[in-house]
Amino acid sequence: MYTLLKTEKRARRGRFETPHGTIETPVFMNVGTLAVIKGAVSSMDLKEIGCQVELSNTYHLHLRPGDKLVRKMGGIHKFMNWDRPILTDSGGFQVFSLAKIRKIKEDGVTFNSHIDGSSIFMGPEESMRIQSNLASTIAMAFDECIELPAERQYVEKSVERTTRWLVRSKNELDRLNAKEDTINKKQMLFGINQGGTYEDIRIAHAKEISKMDLDGYAIGGLAVGETHEEMYRILDVVVPHLPQDKPIYLMGVGTPENILESVERGVDFFDCVLPARNGRHGHVFTSRGKINLNNKRFEMDEKPIDEGCECPACKHYTRSYIRHLFKAKEMLALRLCVLHNLYFYNKLMEDIRKALDEDRFHEFKENKLSEWSRGQEPVEK
Repeated sequence: MYTLLKTEKRARRGRFETPHGTIETPVFMNVGTLAVIKGAVSSMDLKEIGCQVELSNTYHLHLRPGDKLVRKMGGIHKFMNWDRPILTDSGGFQVFSLAKIRKIKEDGVTFNSHIDGSSIFMGPEESMRIQSNLASTIAMAFDECIELPAERQYVEKSVERTTRWLVRSKNELDRLNAKEDTINKKQMLFGINQGGTYEDIRIAHAKEISKMDLDGYAIGGLAVGETHEEMYRILDVVVPHLPQDKPIYLMGVGTPENILESVERGVDFFDCVLPARNGRHGHVFTSRGKINLNNKRFEMDEKPIDEGCECPACKHYTRSYIRHLFKAKEMLALRLCVLHNLYFYNKLMEDIRKALDEDRFHEFKENKLSEWSRGQEPVEK
């Protein structure tokens, strides 16, 4: 159940009760594609850096180790030793982004595994069965993520099919949740709004799926090549047409700046591989902008990654030492930078919630954007 605690214009401060604990929103979900954060980050680490929700990938876990194996091991929470909420995406985005050859029909999609090329079929029922085997807290409905730019006629047909797939996803999950041997009988379902960059299609779809009274609603098909301005435009027109008494999730977003702008437009949930991926390459976020620790100017820098930061990396190590670890190709370099970046994101969300609690979010947002741009440390190539 989602409780809207307060608003500041369209920005929302909420609380979402789930079978695996309460989520304070707005929230950033830490992405652990294969039930692990890349960079040697453990479930215990996630608690230390303030992670509320972990996100795993249906498609990848179906391929390895296999959702049936995870089920036999007691479900994803027990498997990865994480007792807080987990959201699993439907696998739809990976089908459309990774598969070089795919065949879309009303039943679902036939495509080839990116691992061994074997043929795989996935539709709404298959996606729900996989996610039920994983026993995540929140399951995502199976949808088609449309490539941008896309012709209006194709987008209209695709969105209509995504709506039909949502109905099938809901019916199948209801059936699975009622089964005696289901691990998580209270698994929640989020539907996904699609429509490319066509405002009228987005609005019509939002109105249609809102009738289904789902546990939450996501906005998909953004952050896939369109400009930030286009994304904000779509959020401006779509968010008001989604249920205001349910959490709203912007999929695959994004930069700290994207998050602030989207919170201002009424978004509650975020996820993105950006902080972990950047960290694994030595690109770290600071209160003065992003820096690249591989640069020579950090060779003898005795400061932590970000002064005042309370993450495990900043409390114990210098920029100089972490740069040395990267140059020596030591795994610890990746671990420390991923920990720092995820802490940075989780702390940003905590600060956003505090600002909303104190009716000063707009001021907080403007100060942060100014801080990051004005005081940014130059990034050398």
